[in-house]
Amino acid sequence: MTTLINVPPTLDDKTFEQVLDQLAPLPADDKIIVDARHTRWASPYGLTALLTLAQSRPDRPGFYPPESETTGSYWARTDFYKHAEELYEFHGKAQRSPPHRESDVLLEITPIVQSADVHNVVERIQKKAQEILMGKLNLDSSSTMRFTMALSEACQNIIEHAGCGGWVAVQTYTWQQRLNGRRVVVIAVCDAGVGFRQSLESSPARRLRDRWNDAIALEDAVLNGVSRFTDKGRGQGFAGMRKFVSHWDGKLSVRSGTARIVASVPDWDPDEMAREEGLSPFPGAQLQITIPQRVA
Repeated sequence: MTTLINVPPTLDDKTFEQVLDQLAPLPADDKIIVDARHTRWASPYGLTALLTLAQSRPDRPGFYPPESETTGSYWARTDFYKHAEELYEFHGKAQRSPPHRESDVLLEITPIVQSADVHNVVERIQKKAQEILMGKLNLDSSSTMRFTMALSEACQNIIEHAGCGGWVAVQTYTWQQRLNGRRVVVIAVCDAGVGFRQSLESSPARRLRDRWNDAIALEDAVLNGVSRFTDKGRGQGFAGMRKFVSHWDGKLSVRSGTARIVASVPDWDPDEMAREEGLSPFPGAQLQITIPQRVA
């Protein structure tokens, strides 16, 4: 028996939970087809999470691509199909990726498998960061280096903690729903690895607690700088990311296992929750950074 998993019309970090809720009751080895035929828009998080989902299944899932030509064209531009065709069994025709051309509004979905990949991503981002942050978000020049450092830290976490490869994507767009048309830059980093809880459990120095779960593991790693590595200075990557994101009134959210936390909830997103537990399980860790355009 094959189960159809419906992708919502708008796919982002929140609505992806609807996809996971459909998967939760199914045995891990059940055959599934991910149906995105009616999807019209997807964030970098949504697209990288779909790739991560396929990685998490023991059998290659089926996939229906979006029927909308506009949506399909954008997904092709992000290189989603290029990677998805290696992970999914396609039903229906996906649009071909256009000839590569540099974009000043997105970093195409890029696999992170080894440290060299992190260096390549950061190098590519550095070339675009100044234009994106200063030209489109009105941030000052000092933000460029901090931005690339935050991205580097996020990608490096995949190498050090995931136990398998992951994905990174960056895009800028106008956000009418939350920010009255201000532009934002969104960074998504997703993997299907061991997740924060198992990573911290592997440390011989881990403190044993009466209560231990995915939410506590996330708080330890993201908010308290706890690392499975015992050498001095480790675990400070998230502190740097939080400082940068908070300075620019942004949002840092991290999901792992069955929990999700937001390091600081900005005023422009009052519906956001600082901590969620009991979510449908999903392997690995999924991180999103959102930085809004600065206004005078």
